[in-house]
Amino acid sequence: METALDLSRCREPLRGVVYRRWVIASTGLRQLFRGRFFVILLIVAWTTSLVMAAGGFVFSQTVVTGGWLEEGAKSLGVRAEALASAIGALVLLYPDICVRGLFMWMFWVQSYVGLGLSLIALTVLVPRLVARDRAGNALIIYLSRPLTSLDYLLGKLGTVAGLLVLLWTGPLLLGWLLSMLFAPNSDFFVYSLEPLLRALMFNGICLVVLATVALGVSALTRSSRTTIVLWMFLWIFMWGLGNGHRAPDWLRHSSLMLNISEVRASTLRLDAVFVDAAEKLPLIDQRVVENLRRSGEETSAKNLPGAVQALAGFVVLSSVVFLRKLRPE
Repeated sequence: METALDLSRCREPLRGVVYRRWVIASTGLRQLFRGRFFVILLIVAWTTSLVMAAGGFVFSQTVVTGGWLEEGAKSLGVRAEALASAIGALVLLYPDICVRGLFMWMFWVQSYVGLGLSLIALTVLVPRLVARDRAGNALIIYLSRPLTSLDYLLGKLGTVAGLLVLLWTGPLLLGWLLSMLFAPNSDFFVYSLEPLLRALMFNGICLVVLATVALGVSALTRSSRTTIVLWMFLWIFMWGLGNGHRAPDWLRHSSLMLNISEVRASTLRLDAVFVDAAEKLPLIDQRVVENLRRSGEETSAKNLPGAVQALAGFVVLSSVVFLRKLRPE
């Protein structure tokens, strides 16, 4: 029995250019998070937001009448009650330092967690970006009409961006929003907004750098194993070489992680928080003041222009490699 050939017009809804790019990006993410390992990474990432919210709630008790800090201090005696009152008064008198410092520190710690989880996930994702498509000659299909090289590029960038949003940006925003729900007054919103914007700016910079470098490394070779080795070489090995105290500047700037750390220090400005606390808070103990100033010096950026130039070099070189390899073979 012969099958009739139906040449009638397609009755399915028409899909635009955005849908083609979305299919490439979402397919990569669905394949990635089918494994239990990545589910664990998601759980760890979003648990961080709950920890941030808990930290904001505990800190808010310092300025709430009848809060846990005040009630707990009453049971410990007069000195503890006086200390709790002094801490609450300090937060109320200097919200620009205390509240801003708290959220800057929380976002600083969360940036390490989000970046670390993203790098671990990218280690497995990198071979799936371009290397496997090249090995299986899938670029012939991907780059045929109606798909274009721009669709392919934006789809793969969307996969990396979606990964970083799920493991880093999303938990960051959720932790801040939950902290705002427990905030006792508007000072928490006003003075946490600058740290949030700085954290999002650092997150955006890392997204651009990591997405571009990951695509470049993935396009460099057809072998998945070689791709993973190259990625870990840039991430871990070069960080170990450049992290020594006697390492020359050119070696330090060859490390992707050390350059990102410089950008973190200049963007989140935890050093400014320590310096402001040492200079503006009415601290009697000079050892505390000196420790704050020393912490400010240790967390400050040492060579931001060199780090920015090195990261720009990574982005340009990775883009050249990716664009040269983005063709059917």
